Amino acid sequence: MSPGAPAGPTTPDRYDYERIPYLVTYRNSSGVRDVYGGIAELVVLESHLLRPTDHPSDTVLIFMHPIGGGAYLPMINALARAGQHVVYCNSRFRGTDSALLMEKVVEDLGECIKDARDRLGYRKVVLAGWSGGGSLSVFYQQQAQRPTVTAGPSGDGPDLTQLGLIPADGLLLLAAHISRHGTLTEWLDASILDESDPTRRDPELDLYNPDNPNQPPYSPAFLDRYRQAQIDRNRRITTWVKAKLAELRAAGRPGDEFGFVVHGTMADPRWLDPTVDPNERAPGTCYLGDPQQVNMSATGLARFCTLRSWLSQWSYDDANADALRAGPEIAIPTLVIGNLADDACTPSHTRRLFDAIGCPDKEMHEIPGANHYYSGAAQRDPLRRAVDICTDWLRRHQLAAESA
Repeated sequence: MSPGAPAGPTTPDRYDYERIPYLVTYRNSSGVRDVYGGIAELVVLESHLLRPTDHPSDTVLIFMHPIGGGAYLPMINALARAGQHVVYCNSRFRGTDSALLMEKVVEDLGECIKDARDRLGYRKVVLAGWSGGGSLSVFYQQQAQRPTVTAGPSGDGPDLTQLGLIPADGLLLLAAHISRHGTLTEWLDASILDESDPTRRDPELDLYNPDNPNQPPYSPAFLDRYRQAQIDRNRRITTWVKAKLAELRAAGRPGDEFGFVVHGTMADPRWLDPTVDPNERAPGTCYLGDPQQVNMSATGLARFCTLRSWLSQWSYDDANADALRAGPEIAIPTLVIGNLADDACTPSHTRRLFDAIGCPDKEMHEIPGANHYYSGAAQRDPLRRAVDICTDWLRRHQLAAESA
């Protein structure tokens, strides 16, 4: 645990709360719809307000993940039971990231914050970044403090300098990773040599080939070679994406898109070798299940992509939403919590996030035994510990519910 007052059990009270589904709507500035269905002229963000009964507050914790889906996570419910007012807002890309632009997600988060202040009446906002919402929240706060991004890496998407983004008052980074593009690169299958034919592989980099002479525990030399090959593969895809975009523009079709598949996106040595970025996770597993199966499954990270989305979301060198680059500019109090049995966001991500935050008022805590989602009966104590830490931190920063 990094500098900061230790957080003991501070939340004995349990509050009843009401879950209020609601919508945040605003005018769509895109030339086309970003997702199938809906009203073309509007962006509609499906949201949940978890409001403790008979326990008013002028502060709300706002969660958003690029592809949403976390409104019923144990942590969301537990914070409301502890008396905190919580909003979980899904971005416009709920459940699908094939055409996602991170700059548009920042726009969505900005609209949710404006709505929470102007319509719901909250005076203070704490950004609560869970998992992939962590780097989103850091990127948002950086741009709210000092907006510089005028478009996505492809030249598309909103001008963040013109959105009037409202800075938050505090930042929670919970079981979070450094960025979507950084995480994907660490998970890429480095053995794939041909994107159009994933059976063409370097056998010495194929983690799931039993005949590979490199087996756990992996040598430092192999890990260095493997990590560089992952970066090289990401850059090869980016080079192809940029060439394809240039080809479309040269053909007089600058608005066209092109869909493609990225095979092999769950081949991180961490999942097979527990000595790599060690924690309490079970070897041979990841948060989506058996990593060998997930590596080529239909639901793998970044499996279905488009050109502009790749550059904004997954490109190692081009994507803007990078918590390590944005973190040094963060000027608000920040709490970082890592889960020590996490099989998605491992300790190096927690510690890199903490080190990157520039505000001197920052704390880091690690929860023994906690998995990524606090899922399962054995997670009750780790979840309670995490909620106690959050509540104690919010109280000490005058951001807890009783500050109303």
